[in-house]
Amino acid sequence: MSATLSLVNEQNSGKGMVPKVRQPEFDFNEAKDIPRYWWDNDPAKTLLLAALSASFPAGERFFIDSVRHYQKQIKDPQLQKAIRGFIGQEAHHSREHEELNNFLQDRGIDVHRLEREVQWFMDWMRKRFSPERQLAHTVAVEHFTALMAEEFLLKYDDVLETMDPRMAPVWAWHAIEESEHKAVAFDVYKAIGGSEFVRISEMAMVSIMFPLFSSIHLVQLMKADGQLFNLKSWANAANYMWFKPGVFRKLIPAYLRYYRPSFHPWDHDARHLVSKAKKKWLGKWAL
Repeated sequence: MSATLSLVNEQNSGKGMVPKVRQPEFDFNEAKDIPRYWWDNDPAKTLLLAALSASFPAGERFFIDSVRHYQKQIKDPQLQKAIRGFIGQEAHHSREHEELNNFLQDRGIDVHRLEREVQWFMDWMRKRFSPERQLAHTVAVEHFTALMAEEFLLKYDDVLETMDPRMAPVWAWHAIEESEHKAVAFDVYKAIGGSEFVRISEMAMVSIMFPLFSSIHLVQLMKADGQLFNLKSWANAANYMWFKPGVFRKLIPAYLRYYRPSFHPWDHDARHLVSKAKKKWLGKWAL
């Protein structure tokens, strides 16, 4: 299938993209010799990504539902195409991460417990939040995940290079597609006349909840794996994320731009990073 990207909205100066759906399959069952700590042989780094993977199936189903709720209201045919691409990509992310989570669970890393916790929270939001705020939540999380994908997984070559070579393509593929569809939920939100107050206030909530849940889940996994008091691993991970090179710290300026009234996700154009990563990691899916 061609992965050529089409333009979405003229008002975005051609920066918005229509993502094409790829369907690579990662057979984790054929990789029994993958080390337990497959990112840089480090428990905290590896289990942080395991915690994020646990959140993806339920989270991405929520994102799909929040966008699909407004799909019939969208009149722009190009944005309709983008919505279909977004749904296709997110659905496949959910399926592949379910497979990855099953692989981790079989190896004694209890990600299924985290999956249940995330599912509970997604169901709670479905009951308590208006459809508009659910979509605003998706927009906010998509901004977070796109920044992490672009400025963390794709910008710093050593991140993927220091993963086991059978794990790295999974994260590269996911990161590439997060960047490709990063503006779709935002464009839907703008098209349906979403409130700026709801958009901004939901990002403020996500800015607390996303790091909080991720940290709690990491602690849970480290404790269950007998690594809670591995001070060297904690220190190495903290140094890498916040100090040197400080990949999370370097996300802060791009994160803050979300609060501008004129913000659009494609103001941060990382297509050069995506193009480089596709050639390196996606093989026949790189086109």
